[in-house]
Amino acid sequence: MIRSYRSGDESSIVRLWNTACPKDPISMEVFIKRVLVDPNFDPDGLILFEENGEIVGFTLCVVRKLPLSGGDLEPENGWITAFFVHPDRMGVGIGQQMFRAADQFFQARSRRHIFFSSYAPNYFVPGIDATRYPRAKSFLEHQGFRVLYSPVAMDKNLVDYALPSDVIELEQARRREGYEFEPLSPKYLTQLIEMNDSKFNPDWARAVREAVANGIPFRQILIARQNEQVVGFCMYGAYDGVGERFGPFGVDDRLRGTGLGKILLYTCLGEMKANGLHSAWFLWTGETSPAGYLYQRAGFEVTRRFDVMRKQLS
Repeated sequence: MIRSYRSGDESSIVRLWNTACPKDPISMEVFIKRVLVDPNFDPDGLILFEENGEIVGFTLCVVRKLPLSGGDLEPENGWITAFFVHPDRMGVGIGQQMFRAADQFFQARSRRHIFFSSYAPNYFVPGIDATRYPRAKSFLEHQGFRVLYSPVAMDKNLVDYALPSDVIELEQARRREGYEFEPLSPKYLTQLIEMNDSKFNPDWARAVREAVANGIPFRQILIARQNEQVVGFCMYGAYDGVGERFGPFGVDDRLRGTGLGKILLYTCLGEMKANGLHSAWFLWTGETSPAGYLYQRAGFEVTRRFDVMRKQLS
C-alpha cells in the first residue's frame, strides 16, 4: 500500500536507501539533517510503498514552508529529491504508484513545476546521474520530466599540488592595484553574507551563515576586497563539516576577467593542502561555464554528470 511517513520508519528507510542505492549510501545522521529537521519537511510528502509490513519504495516530495531568501516561497514549484524501489521489486509498478501519489501531493498544493532535484538547501545530488542510474532516468522521462540543464561534479587530487608561479605573480600585480586577499574576519562577515544573497545565490548566503555558526575556522573562508569592499570569496568545509568539499566560490561579475577568481581558487587549494587535505571536490558547476573552464585549468576532472529535470503539472 501507499502511505506517508510515520515515526519509527527511519531505520527501515535508511536500510532500504542503502540497499537500493549502494553507490550513494546515506547515514542516519544525514537522513535526519536533510529530511526530518528540514524546515520544509512534510510527513505527507515522504511517500512510502509498503508490502507485507516491509517498506520497499520511497519518494521524497518537498514544497517550501520557509523561504530561502526574503519572502519567496516559490508557490509554483515543488521538488522530488530522491526516489527508489527495492531491487527485488522493480518493474512491477511501485514507482508509478508512488509518483501518482506525488502528483496528488503537489496538485493539492497548487504546484505547476516539479523538479528533480535542484532543491536548496537539502538536495542529495543535483540531478539524476544517467550513467549510474539509466533506468531511473528513463523512468523520469516516462513520467513527463524533461532535462533543463546538466551540471557536473569535479574532483582534484592535491598530493602534488603547489601554488603556480604565475598565480603568485598575478596576486602581486593585483595587490599593487589595491586588492587584498586574506582570510575572512568578523569585520567583513555581514558584508560577505549580503553579497552572496544579492549577487550570487541565497543558498550560498545560508552556507556561509551555517558554516560560521557551526564553528568553521575563518581561515577556511578567503575573501578578495578592494579597499573596504568585499568583491570575491571562496571557502571549503562549509557543507556538513566535510573538509575536502570545496565551495561555494564567486567573484563580483563586474570584476570577472581580472584574475581574482583564479587567485582565490589556487590560494584556497593551497590552504586545503597545508591543512592536511588530500583532495578537493564539489557537486555542481556548468562544465562549459567560465567557472567550469577555470576549474579544469586548475586540474579538476569531471567525476559525475547530472541532469536537472522538470515536469509540468496541469
